[in-house]
Amino acid sequence: SIVSSHGRVPESSSNRSWRIGSCELQREGHRVVVFEKSNQLGGLWVYNPRVETDLLSLDPNREIVHSSLYKSLRTNLPRRLMSFSDYSFDCAENGNRLNFPEHEEVLKFLNEFANDFAINELIRFNTEVVRVAPVEFGENGWVVESKSEELSSEEVFDSVVICNGHYTTPRVANIPVTYNKSMLPLVNYYFCIQIVVVIGDGPSGLDICRDIVTVAKQVHLSTRSSEIEVSKLDNYENLWNHSKIDHVDESGEVTFLDGSSIHADIILHCTGYKYDFPFLETNGIVSVNDEGRVVGPLYKHVFPPKLSPCLSFVSIPYQGIVFLMFELQAKWIAQVLSGKVLLPSEEEMLADVEDHNRQLEEAGIPKRHTHRLHPHEMEYMDWIAAQIGMPSLDAGLKEIYWSIYKCVREVGYANYRDLWVFENLTQSSL
Repeated sequence: SIVSSHGRVPESSSNRSWRIGSCELQREGHRVVVFEKSNQLGGLWVYNPRVETDLLSLDPNREIVHSSLYKSLRTNLPRRLMSFSDYSFDCAENGNRLNFPEHEEVLKFLNEFANDFAINELIRFNTEVVRVAPVEFGENGWVVESKSEELSSEEVFDSVVICNGHYTTPRVANIPVTYNKSMLPLVNYYFCIQIVVVIGDGPSGLDICRDIVTVAKQVHLSTRSSEIEVSKLDNYENLWNHSKIDHVDESGEVTFLDGSSIHADIILHCTGYKYDFPFLETNGIVSVNDEGRVVGPLYKHVFPPKLSPCLSFVSIPYQGIVFLMFELQAKWIAQVLSGKVLLPSEEEMLADVEDHNRQLEEAGIPKRHTHRLHPHEMEYMDWIAAQIGMPSLDAGLKEIYWSIYKCVREVGYANYRDLWVFENLTQSSL
């Protein structure tokens, strides 16, 4: 999480978004302190081969492996869309310039960004934020309690920006099960000549299927749909598509809604992650509900109306040009804290949140997608840009983004990165 302020600021983060936030806060003249639990920056993009002892990540007292990165991961977006408005993703030094870079290159890019903007000087590494709460007795400010090794400290800051990401606490599929042998979340997977059932057919689930199908005896992909028929996938002899799981019995027999079944050695949950802010205390003003999928109320996914502007969030929405979205959110927060941009009244912000929720309900969109931007991601980014006096997102970047979605619709998530081609890769910016 980032913590930031108009005169003083902290932050604790497991996500790349805090680097952007602290940079923008600095530009607006705020003094910034960054609390980083790890011994290095990079958050999600730091590969960690360690496996948690609690394979389902259900024990709150377990030693947590924060990175959900798998070794073969490549970006979902091409390098052109991984740039910031004034800092290009152009750090590859060899001839292997993949359109969709591998995670090592992303980490290198973020380290170079932090070095060039002197972000490292603001960071307290190996320091975990354990409590963030409003100052008592009606005074302004936030108490931030942190610990480093055996030492604990409390400090008071003017404002707090939460940027700890949402890819650490796995969301496990809710299926009737009496079987508990080798049921793993995405962060903990290992396979060798075994029969594997993968729950979840999103980008990561499909990536993992292709990753393990060369070493597993069989891989069976279970989707959310109840209407999928059993079929082979991607020209692999040992990869099958299935409908939603009906139940799993004590012998490891997995039965799908279509009546088919398979005996599984391993069940892998590629079912996403929960928003989780165990350090944040707001007396219920900000809550996480719908099984960890909704944070609210948040005006435009950033400001809690009752606690704004001194509490805000970066990186809550998903599906979009994420680095640029983080940058725009950070610029907006920094200018609001500087007084250059004014927020609507608490009542107006709450009405906007209620209107957003009503639109989702009328469109038949489940609550779990409250923070999904698609198909309105460009409108959202252009709206924030307008708030801070910046032009709309470059038309060329929008064209690249929508060409990717078109390719995904045509060839599927599993193959689009190998088949996507965009000829007009001229330089452009916000």
